[in-house]
Amino acid sequence: MSTLLRRVTSRSLVLRGRVVPMRHLSSCAARRKDLWPMPHTPEHIASTASPTNLPAPEPLPRRGEPLETTRARLVYQSRKRGTLESDLLLSTFAQEHLGTMDAAELSELDKLMDEADWDIYYWATGKRTPPERWATSKVLEKLRVHARNEGKVVRRMPDLH
Repeated sequence: MSTLLRRVTSRSLVLRGRVVPMRHLSSCAARRKDLWPMPHTPEHIASTASPTNLPAPEPLPRRGEPLETTRARLVYQSRKRGTLESDLLLSTFAQEHLGTMDAAELSELDKLMDEADWDIYYWATGKRTPPERWATSKVLEKLRVHARNEGKVVRRMPDLH
């Protein structure tokens, strides 16, 4: 080594009379915890789980709301969830099923939409077990069938009318 650059320890160099710490240079990224894990990874499933002791969300009272208004509101709420995965799953479900749902099913879907996005998504895809209040839900079962996509339909966000 030259007189200007010599190794002092395995972790530092002397450059022009000054001790300079060496940085670890590598062609691969350092292993750090991913701040934004991909959906369906164990890290994401664990980090998005709602506490089990939370009570059910209290829905807003909407007394006297006509069924057509309820359907229109649920179409909008299914598209504007906050995560693309939930938006796609719920908006395509709404497009296919809202028109044939009766008042009881619409009310049940309305209550389901008050739950957290990732909880609904993972309950529908079978990655998490739903809480007792949703264990026998007909609407959640329909959503699970829709999420399985057994017909291998290519889905996209439905158009708004």
